[in-house]
Amino acid sequence: MFAAPYTIADTSDIYSPALLFFKDLIRQNIARLVEMAGTPEKLRLHVKTHKTAQVMQMCLEAGIHRCKCATLAEAEMAARVGCRDVLIAYSLVGPNLKRLVKLLRSYPATRFSVLVDHPLVAENLSALLSREGLHLDVVLDVDVGQHRTGIAPGQSAIALYEQISRLPGLRPDGLHAYDGHNHQIDTAERRAAAMACFEAACQLREALLARGLPVPRLICGGTPTFPIYAGLQLPGLECSPGTLVLHDNGYGSKFADLSGFVPAALVLTRVISKPAQGRVTFDLGYKAIASDPPAGQRFVLLDLPDARAVAQNEEHLVIETAQADRLQPGDEVLAIPTHVCPTVSMHQQAYLIEKGRLTDIWDITARGRVLSV
Repeated sequence: MFAAPYTIADTSDIYSPALLFFKDLIRQNIARLVEMAGTPEKLRLHVKTHKTAQVMQMCLEAGIHRCKCATLAEAEMAARVGCRDVLIAYSLVGPNLKRLVKLLRSYPATRFSVLVDHPLVAENLSALLSREGLHLDVVLDVDVGQHRTGIAPGQSAIALYEQISRLPGLRPDGLHAYDGHNHQIDTAERRAAAMACFEAACQLREALLARGLPVPRLICGGTPTFPIYAGLQLPGLECSPGTLVLHDNGYGSKFADLSGFVPAALVLTRVISKPAQGRVTFDLGYKAIASDPPAGQRFVLLDLPDARAVAQNEEHLVIETAQADRLQPGDEVLAIPTHVCPTVSMHQQAYLIEKGRLTDIWDITARGRVLSV
């Protein structure tokens, strides 16, 4: 059933709508990441895409021992499976600071680091760590144009980095320059935009080094600009894509320089109704597939290239297609998500498909925000 590479010999034990992980394709995507980077040491993959302990383990087996995460649950998941170097790429405030202390004490074999972009955050972090007798690596979050978080490169950034170097309990550990606003379809335009961000970060790095401050790492980019940073040579440069481990239609349909990656996380859906001529209803509501793209752009239905979504609700998807007559209740279709990251987080488990067969069911380990700390 279904064409390669999405062959599944037997779907009778797969409830729908169901998240499917194709293990062979995940392994292929990880290998492609290493190939493009040139070495696994240059990769700091963002785990927010998969949130899954077994996928994290596959990355470790490929030699990728650094990761980036957005939540403390994701950080704990990575530490549990033995990731040696975990960056929490999020400014921690409020009770999350106490949770951070518990994380540091619970997983002493893992080197954790956090982002800081404001003096008050640095001071609060320092005060807590000092009371607890702990030390932590701190990466300065640099705003290179997205204007979501970070501090603009310049004198204020230099002053904050110097402050971090003086505060007890904190160790300055480099710069984080995420250019999530660079989604230019034209490869040359995207390269030019990314290089402008990179040069701004490098200028800040040189200014800090000139003051005798350590800047051991420069963490750059996400998925769209990964091919650009992967080709650069700079000591301490790390690339932090996330989506490419599973890949999706959103990036796959836009960026020609991401060739070689294959969507490895799909959603199995079944026909549940035929309400009118030319219409078919599936059990693929927006509680099963990410709804952050506009309606009608949230997925691609394999084998139904002319499908047009006319309605989507919490548990229903209504499409119009010239193939409606041949589809019957219970018939199955695979959907490639446009945005795989939030799609994965909607599911408690993923059915693992390996060599065309269902071999396991994996928990989406860090789907929630709390594991044990």
